[in-house]
Amino acid sequence: MTKNFVNYHILISHSPSCLNRDDMNMQKTAVFGGKRRVRYTSQSLKRTMRMGEYYKNNIGKPSIRSKHIDNPDPNSDSLKKRIVEELKGRYDEDTVVKTLELLSGKTLTAEGVTEGDSVAPWVVEEVAWFCENVKFDKDLDPKKLAKELKKDAAAFLKTLENGMDIALSGRMATSGLLSEVGKIDGALAVAHPITTHVVDSEIDWFTAVDDLQELGSGHLDTQEFSSGVFYRYASLNISQLQENLGGASRERALEIAAHLLHMLATEVPSAKQQSFAAHNLADLALVTLSDIPVSLANAFEAPVKAQSEGLIRPSIKALHDFWQNTAKVYELNDLCAEFSLHSSETPSGVTKKETLSTVKEWIKNDGKDM
Repeated sequence: MTKNFVNYHILISHSPSCLNRDDMNMQKTAVFGGKRRVRYTSQSLKRTMRMGEYYKNNIGKPSIRSKHIDNPDPNSDSLKKRIVEELKGRYDEDTVVKTLELLSGKTLTAEGVTEGDSVAPWVVEEVAWFCENVKFDKDLDPKKLAKELKKDAAAFLKTLENGMDIALSGRMATSGLLSEVGKIDGALAVAHPITTHVVDSEIDWFTAVDDLQELGSGHLDTQEFSSGVFYRYASLNISQLQENLGGASRERALEIAAHLLHMLATEVPSAKQQSFAAHNLADLALVTLSDIPVSLANAFEAPVKAQSEGLIRPSIKALHDFWQNTAKVYELNDLCAEFSLHSSETPSGVTKKETLSTVKEWIKNDGKDM
């Protein structure tokens, strides 16, 4: 029996860092199990993934996310300028502009700045599909057009192969044709990574030395930072991803699932990295093909405590123990594989893999060993 969900359970130990900050320039935190943990948002992690080199080289260009639909200032960027430029030679500017007006529900004029209702993701090839297939004549009725398009949504959804982040994370639109036919339910759910243990943050007093000043410093400020073992969890709904891609094959969805593992195990938010360089890779990745999405965050509801070997090994043990108990009590028959940088006993029912690549191949093969 095929499984509809890919669950990713990642443990990653970050050296001193400040990967995500709030409006007060403090580390983002959460109280879990009655104790303070450091966290960074799922949004920061997803953006890091979609803007990275691995994404570009293996999945494609990400969508353009903006509310700035048009701006007549020649020195200002906008969706109109970007998309007109990218479709130059395929469609004339008038057709592209009419398409953007139809999709956004906004009238683009030379006099003013046009903004959408909110930041939304746009895909150039999706705009191109509408340029090709919509007849812009005096009888055009957007309501009737939306009704017709809904009958065969798969036709334009196929363009999201060129906007995979929308197929994964979804899209909400509140005006224009996109509000009728462009709403996408996300296939990928990503949790806010949190530390498996209590964290007491530290404060760094830093200075900027003025080379032309004999005494004192040219600048003095503070920055909160900490280190910790983070639990990252994400779940991919395979059938939803297939639907979002206009009826893609399961093989294609599993290929994307394998790429997601690579990014979840290797990508790190970029905040303050020039100061801290916490470029750490995952210590462990447990992947399950399951009938349901299952987070193992409660393995750390009681915070892990440091032992002589540090925090990562007790974190791995807590994750393994909780997984075994969960699988037993709920009689899960998941297919499971993991790789780890650390020698540890693999739970019953979990296939031990030596490298990240072999787990990726395991995912592509639908949980079957070659």
